[in-house]
Amino acid sequence: MIKILLHSFFILFFAVPAVWAAPPEEDSSTADADRNLQGQVNSVSQLSDIKPSDWAFQALQSLVERYGCIAGYPDATYRGNRALSRYEFAAGLNACLDRVNELIAVGTNDLVKKEDLAVLQNLQTEFAAELATLRGRVDTLEAHTATLEEQQFSTTTKLNAQIITAISDTFGNRVGGDRDESRLYFANRGRLNLESSFTGKDLLRVRLEFGNFTNSNGASQIAAATGTGMTRLNFDNDSNNTLIIPHIRYYFPVGDSLSFVVGPTGIGYNDITNNITPATIADDGNGIPSLFGKNSPLFERGGGGAAANWSISKNLILTLGYLANSPNVPSAQNGLFDGGYNALAHLAYYGEQGAIGIAYSHGYNPAGTVDINAGRGSALSNAPFGNNIATSNSIVGVQGYYRFSPNFQVHSWGGYVRANAKNSGFSDISNGRGGTDSLFVNNGDNANAWFGAIGMSFPDVGGKGNLPGILFGIPPRVSNSDIRQDRDTAYHIEAFYRYRLNDNISVTPGFWVILNPENDSRNDTQYVGVLRTTFDF
Repeated sequence: MIKILLHSFFILFFAVPAVWAAPPEEDSSTADADRNLQGQVNSVSQLSDIKPSDWAFQALQSLVERYGCIAGYPDATYRGNRALSRYEFAAGLNACLDRVNELIAVGTNDLVKKEDLAVLQNLQTEFAAELATLRGRVDTLEAHTATLEEQQFSTTTKLNAQIITAISDTFGNRVGGDRDESRLYFANRGRLNLESSFTGKDLLRVRLEFGNFTNSNGASQIAAATGTGMTRLNFDNDSNNTLIIPHIRYYFPVGDSLSFVVGPTGIGYNDITNNITPATIADDGNGIPSLFGKNSPLFERGGGGAAANWSISKNLILTLGYLANSPNVPSAQNGLFDGGYNALAHLAYYGEQGAIGIAYSHGYNPAGTVDINAGRGSALSNAPFGNNIATSNSIVGVQGYYRFSPNFQVHSWGGYVRANAKNSGFSDISNGRGGTDSLFVNNGDNANAWFGAIGMSFPDVGGKGNLPGILFGIPPRVSNSDIRQDRDTAYHIEAFYRYRLNDNISVTPGFWVILNPENDSRNDTQYVGVLRTTFDF
């Protein structure tokens, strides 16, 4: 009988390597249940979750009904699939050894024989190697844990990073010119995000960034070569691979329905609200390669400030935010409230298959900093009265997407811009062909522009993690103005295919065509090709 008892015990407790693992953290209710075991059960049938088909049924039945050294939980369960803690193992072992001692003390009818003692010695010898191995593994894990605790960067901070490299070129005569001035080039951008949480619900992000997609003046290399921002890449930031800190953001909730975002620099509308574009499309390194295709131009404005997100209901969220262009500069026409700014109100509804949102943005740009559409449209739409005329703007936009199936989704956006001149004087206005004309601008002059796009994408088509997609759009165009309006309408047509090599590396060939660049049919069509490789870690 001792032989059977010991065999049963070792079957239950040594057949599963997890028994030696430290127990996971449990909530108070589970811990209380563990401390208040039901006590000894007399029949295996008293354990509701034990079935005759279970692999350890016979061993458990023997330990319960013949030797009485197994206890259940208060809810009459055994929980045989739970990982066994070292404390529970000690308690079970002690109960069975107590039973062995009782049998030895009674000493009746050959309960303990030399054969049984021999079996015990054989079992001890048989499992000696396994026990030594387990002991060595535990010692090694403890040593590694101690090393990690001593050398870890932070208990609250983790690092995630993205490195983008791209080979790109354009084809077509430069806007306003008679030859193709762009050449094949190879550039990179890197972002290192340090993300910290102090309560488990908040998030502080500090970003380190470097790259060489822009020239010494901070202008996009590809836009400078083609004469239009319509050729820009989604990730063409930074120059000379200089390490900078362009983004600091802190998110924290207040209750279940209200949360705030604050940051002194690099906070955009995309950082304070959801732009209602599928994340697979808007990601700089893994989505659509063009700048125009990323999301609605309405969301491309930022600086430093704060925003609040209010969950009116489970599916309805209202965002209110204010961002100053240069909050850290204490001189005139700068600072938190005396310089350029943008204010947003965005109401978004989220359904099971998609989402839709309506947004209103109001902004002001002092002279010398005017860029209403963040370089997405024609030069005239970005500065309808020229860069040296202070300009206010109001933008209304609608955006949304719908997922028809796991492998097919459609997204779209559109918007209307109204700009207003805030002072008078002569200004150089783009003529749409890479040149400018000087015109007199009156205080209060108005200009209207509009934009729109529709795209389709196919997640996981061609393989898990892959993303083919196409986009057709109309970049921002000045349709009516007291000064000058665009002659024609530009069209953006794009296709791309993200190929996922593994969880950390993707390769994306992309190609797009711009008809009537700078909203002028006299300009040659621009063709842009790019091969992007992205490393995420």
